[in-house]
Amino acid sequence: MTQSSTTCTAPVGTDSSVATLKDGADSADPDPSEEPTPDPDTRGHCEVTLELNTSDCDPPAAGWLESQLATIVGLAGVPEGRLAVAVVDDEQMAAMHQQFCNQPGTTDVLTFDLRELPEEPVEGDLVICMDEARRQARQRGHDTRLELLLYAVHGLMHLLGEDDHDEAGYQQMHKREDELLTRAGLGPVFGL
Repeated sequence: MTQSSTTCTAPVGTDSSVATLKDGADSADPDPSEEPTPDPDTRGHCEVTLELNTSDCDPPAAGWLESQLATIVGLAGVPEGRLAVAVVDDEQMAAMHQQFCNQPGTTDVLTFDLRELPEEPVEGDLVICMDEARRQARQRGHDTRLELLLYAVHGLMHLLGEDDHDEAGYQQMHKREDELLTRAGLGPVFGL
């Protein structure tokens, strides 16, 4: 699978659902049988919010996605910050792709870095496409919400300075995504 994504610099979205990892406690209270818990020293203090602007998938992404992303943020060593994730459909994504990147058509994820300087705490908006996730998940044989999480992790990697615009960067970035997803107990989603 070729994953296309774009990093942009304009803010989008508001929050409607929140998962925060703080002092080793997960405020989203995930089901321990489903949600792996990282070592306490890898947890960060990063607020992760989710806004669904389209119908949810089955099993639902709402609640699960922001909790999983908060765990991965901690595993990535992000000490603090804020991530707002908006899930949109093809039509909304295509409009934003054109507006912010001057590119026609839909894409899987748009990353908006809201920081003035890269050394500031992570602060970004991620826009991910439900329709693209459904297509890719069906083709790759896993849940749509897992594909959505992959897109969110990809956006996080961009916020952490990774770049996939050349072959070496592409390989490194996707290897790092799969390492984090595997450490979170989900396996190498990109490499499937």
